[in-house]
Amino acid sequence: MANGTTFTYRNSFGGIWVDDPKDPFSDTAKPNEWTPALNEKWTWGRDRAYGVNLGGLFVLEPFISPALFQKYPNTRDEWTLSEAMAADEAGGGLKQIEDHYDTFITEKDIADIAGAGLNWLRVPIGYWAIETWPGEPFLAKTSWTYFLRVIEWARKYGLRVVIDLHAVPGSQNGLNHSGRLGTINFLSGNMGIANAERTLYYLRILTEYFSQPQYKNVVQSIALVNEPLAGDIGADPLSSFYLKAYDELRAVTGFGEGNGPYIAVQDGLAGLAIWNNLLPGGDRVLMDGHSYFAFGGDNPAPIDVVGEEGQPGGTWPSQACTAWAGMYNESRNTIGPTFCGEFSAAPNDCGLFIRAVGVESTHPQCALYNDWENYSQAMKDGLQNFIMASFDSFGDWFFWTWKIGPSQAGRVEAPLWSYKLGLDNEWIPSDPRTAVGKCASLNVASTPFTGSFQPNRLGQEPSPTISAEYSAQFPWPPTSIPNADVPVDLLPTYTNTAPAVTLPVPTFTGAPASATEGLDGWFNDNDSQGAPTPVAGCTYPIGDPPTFDVLPATPCTGLV
Repeated sequence: MANGTTFTYRNSFGGIWVDDPKDPFSDTAKPNEWTPALNEKWTWGRDRAYGVNLGGLFVLEPFISPALFQKYPNTRDEWTLSEAMAADEAGGGLKQIEDHYDTFITEKDIADIAGAGLNWLRVPIGYWAIETWPGEPFLAKTSWTYFLRVIEWARKYGLRVVIDLHAVPGSQNGLNHSGRLGTINFLSGNMGIANAERTLYYLRILTEYFSQPQYKNVVQSIALVNEPLAGDIGADPLSSFYLKAYDELRAVTGFGEGNGPYIAVQDGLAGLAIWNNLLPGGDRVLMDGHSYFAFGGDNPAPIDVVGEEGQPGGTWPSQACTAWAGMYNESRNTIGPTFCGEFSAAPNDCGLFIRAVGVESTHPQCALYNDWENYSQAMKDGLQNFIMASFDSFGDWFFWTWKIGPSQAGRVEAPLWSYKLGLDNEWIPSDPRTAVGKCASLNVASTPFTGSFQPNRLGQEPSPTISAEYSAQFPWPPTSIPNADVPVDLLPTYTNTAPAVTLPVPTFTGAPASATEGLDGWFNDNDSQGAPTPVAGCTYPIGDPPTFDVLPATPCTGLV
């Protein structure tokens, strides 16, 4: 590895790693015998995505990296953690976050992921990888280098990547994994439109970078915004944003197979069915659902028992199949390619900081679930059957998450959220393919997938068209957003007159100039739109939530 240490790559599934210093963009690696090499065609509906998230790497979460937050007891999200670290230069300052980027996920982790029979990564990233604005305490422009390192490791072992914009300006859900616990200020509140404009810009910058020929085989999808709360924001404002983002990103990439990444749209934690009319006619659109039982209440049904079907796991495996299998296939039939972007092995919210710092689970069996070092064989068998039922229900999936760091006590205290821990301790199957058919074996019948998608969803339509009627239904900006003190036309916006950021490209020592020719961080030279910047004389409220000192009575806008 780069730090001088070595490891043995173990892959019993026919995986091939490729690392050629003279050809740093070689895409001939493959993670296993059933997954196409990176330079071969991936087909949704035929090929199956077996993936994991690299959660907590570039957007820090208390339950994934508890020791960092325990060091600063009054912190509850990356915003407050960054403030506390910046004030503690003697204790390492913000350099501690860069150290986390450097050490939390190593090349061996990526090799282990490929060796586990997996073939995709979903990599969450915060907007501060690109830039921060005054008053935002995050470590700016630093995670990008480490993010690109992960992309190169993925290339080396043949793993495809979904980039997930996990944290956006203002927070899309008010939860700690958005970077800031508090109020939703994306498509909501007095800065809701302005923050959405910044988000559109960052999505465009990422798309420009990863549409370059050197990256398009590895980064095959970009997920617009992680878990914007549709129940609070509203489906209509989100639909307007999704359409605007789609239009801007496809203006960068063009249409059809091979022209930039797929665009993944998250269900807003409102269920897949409300998006049945999502971007009709849209080019290469994926639906991303997140499915958890952990936050649905204290269900005390045991998992370390045999269920009515004669299989381990009690009622939990059949419950997974009943709740999820039909829903995901119905989404495939109605919307198009669909994957589960997040789920875990946890049937409850037991574990350190799972809900938030200082919030304890009320589940009556947490002592059992948290004591993973002493799980009985019945417990492991029950968990594995539940996980396999989940795998089979989703079909295409990304487990949350690959790795949980230890607490200050030196142990993992959220065990059922770590794929690596479950793999090492045999409650996660060593071969994900063994899950196929699990729901049928449990006698759970559900909506089948018809086996075909509309050509435009697979990039097979050279001139896809979203109807004028749909576009008129969801204008940008939306006609209204929640929690704003004035109508949308009086809310502050930005003007796109600042210089746009071009993200830096890596240096490849030993590679000939021809190997990196044209790599400059910007795919479409015809895209000359600037970056958002405040309009002179306009008022931009601050706070959480942002409040006006004086309500505006006339528009002050940068809209063009």
